[in-house]
Amino acid sequence: MAETDKDDLISIIDEDEKDANFPDILPLLSVRDVVIFNDMLLPLFVGRKKSVRAVEEAVSKDGFLLIVTQKDPGIENPKPDQIFSVGTVSRILRILKLPDGSIKALVQGISKARIVKYVLKRSLYRVKIETIVEPPIKKISLKIEALMRNIREHSEKILDLRGEMTSDVSAVLESIEDPGKLADLVASNLRLKIDESQVLLELIDPVKRLKKVNDLLAREVELSSMQAKIQSDVRDEISKNQRDYFLREQVRVIHRELGESDEKVEEIKDYKKKIKSARMSKAANKEALKQLKRLEKMYTDSAEASVVRTYLDWMVDMPWSKTTKDVIDIKQAKKVLDKDHFALNKVKDRILEYLSVRKLNPKMKGPILCFVGPPGVGKTSLGQAIARAMKRKFIRISLGGIRDEAEIRGHRRTYIGALPGRILQGLKQCGTNNPVFMMDEIDKLGSDFRGDPSSALLEALDPEQNVAFSDHYLNLPFNLSKVMFILTANLTDTIPSALLDRMEVITLPGYTEEEKKTIAQRHLIPRQIKENGLKARNISISSGALHQIITEFTSEAGLRNLEREIGSLFRKVARKIAEGEKGHFRITKNNLQRYLGVAKYYPEMDQESSQVGLSTGLAWTQAGGDVLYVEASLIGGKGELIITGQIGDVMQESARAAFSYARASLSLLGVKENVFENKDIHIHVPAGAIPKDGPSAGIAMATALISVLVNKPVNKDIAMTGEITLRGRVLPIGGLKEKALGALRGGIRTIIIPEKNKKDLVEIPLHIKRKIKFVPVKNMDKVLSLAIEGNVLGNG
Repeated sequence: MAETDKDDLISIIDEDEKDANFPDILPLLSVRDVVIFNDMLLPLFVGRKKSVRAVEEAVSKDGFLLIVTQKDPGIENPKPDQIFSVGTVSRILRILKLPDGSIKALVQGISKARIVKYVLKRSLYRVKIETIVEPPIKKISLKIEALMRNIREHSEKILDLRGEMTSDVSAVLESIEDPGKLADLVASNLRLKIDESQVLLELIDPVKRLKKVNDLLAREVELSSMQAKIQSDVRDEISKNQRDYFLREQVRVIHRELGESDEKVEEIKDYKKKIKSARMSKAANKEALKQLKRLEKMYTDSAEASVVRTYLDWMVDMPWSKTTKDVIDIKQAKKVLDKDHFALNKVKDRILEYLSVRKLNPKMKGPILCFVGPPGVGKTSLGQAIARAMKRKFIRISLGGIRDEAEIRGHRRTYIGALPGRILQGLKQCGTNNPVFMMDEIDKLGSDFRGDPSSALLEALDPEQNVAFSDHYLNLPFNLSKVMFILTANLTDTIPSALLDRMEVITLPGYTEEEKKTIAQRHLIPRQIKENGLKARNISISSGALHQIITEFTSEAGLRNLEREIGSLFRKVARKIAEGEKGHFRITKNNLQRYLGVAKYYPEMDQESSQVGLSTGLAWTQAGGDVLYVEASLIGGKGELIITGQIGDVMQESARAAFSYARASLSLLGVKENVFENKDIHIHVPAGAIPKDGPSAGIAMATALISVLVNKPVNKDIAMTGEITLRGRVLPIGGLKEKALGALRGGIRTIIIPEKNKKDLVEIPLHIKRKIKFVPVKNMDKVLSLAIEGNVLGNG
């Protein structure tokens, strides 16, 4: 918790104003476990809505309110007949408003008062009060003086027994001459029950109150003396551990001779009952009973007994035979998946196929699915939707950054604080042995001297082996074959091949603009309206404005930034409403900039005109497809190739292959053979701070290079992807759908692709094919004729 600045405390009144008059109608604050007396200073924590409103009303006026104790502390919202009728008019001296809406307040009792009637009962209690005036004591008699002295002595004795007595406290007690005030001071500091304190508060006569306090003090002296004696005895007992052990053993023998049971016997019986009801496997049951016999022979408080006890607790709590019954309704499951996720048809079909087979063959093993795609495309939420569709429990763990094999397999019981691995912990947490188990970020697993977690996962994720998964802690086979494992990753490159081989990879490439628009209207906008405290009638976004947010304020395959921008927009509207503006807020293309500022992306303006030596390639990244520009330039030199832009080894090899192809084709291009005698070629890929690699930029590099050699511009409206060979052949690439989506976001309408990637066009949605023209090519001649303006090869 952060420290509170002194400036955060709001002082309500000055010290000189404490004795001001108060009105006869006041807000009422009911308190649970305390009775406030006159002149008593008390810090209060106010959390209930009615109480907070009462404090706020008091603060907004003169700081006065009536504090009354409720009869039953367990009642959350007491009614008038559940609150005492006599309380204390108090004044709020200071308040501190906390972030969760509750209030800390410092109050001081001013005067006793009785509730005459409740004026308001709905949002807060407001009451009409009658001040209780105590009869004055004209002269302090010897009897009253003796009572006061007796109270002072008893108070000092109690404080001395508690170790709280100081000279300052003694001075305060001696300085009070008024009998009523002395009675109130002592009563407020005694540990009395609520009913006893309330009786004292309602005693109007100060002398009677003084007598009652004296009686209670006498009882408290006896209690404190007894408590001090018990604590002294306990201290003596603690120092006799050996003697205690001997006595306990004697007691155990006595119990056994009398035929009575002790705690240990009861514990053993309880474990036997739990082991039987857990319905473990044969091997697990045998091991559990063996450990139970060991526990029976051990000293109860020994360290080893504690280890065995923890092991048995894990054994009996594991869901050895607890299974959730699958409700397999294919049509209903499809409805659930369609309701929660738009598009992603390939993934949904695979889930429905699994459910269909499961319906026909209930004993089938759970599949190991791996959702691969850029951030924000809905991999994790899809797992939750699958669990809902199957009526199964859902467990999620994150594997990102895990380096210790024990996180998966658990620690051996010989280690202090040993526990099972994350898999068995998740199964215990959900309480069934067939949940949907999601492992996020499988591609971000690490490894070091403590082991390789990915190797430990091989057994858990192999349907042929996980029937008898062995955790180091339990050291017993546990059946994971009923678990439906779903893993997520941004890319498969960093997943070990042996682990990848055990999984069925399903790619989630990202969303088109139309899909994002539909998802925003169905899911993101309603969710942000709710989260920002708005109502659908308060705000609406036009179709044009939503399209502008998608194209000019975000550039991503997923939806996270889109939801952030919509959230930012709604927060600004929420502020306007909170400040008092009324009416319906309609967001259109014309006023969008007022809310979100200037656009962050102008993809169609990145390359305003066709230029010599500038070609447009396509790249696939962890965040989805993207447009990649390649620049080439001839400079003075000795025929060397200069490559910049923080590109990887594979891309550098593509650049050298493109350079060799260009040199071999000089005569066909109509370029002098000696052009490189005094010229260097510089190839640069912009965004130099971002690492780039892969072979698919080969033809884009060759096109930019040849554009410089023939001094003809590259068509800015054409993007290309493909690997180049020394003979000018164009080889196939991966991630075509992601690259097509990236091109669409970048305003590209024609893409040159390798001939062998024609088969991948089947997976590209029809509405993307309508907007983008895909041109398959076999060699560089076709690429150059399409991309470079003019007849490049006609000069040779």
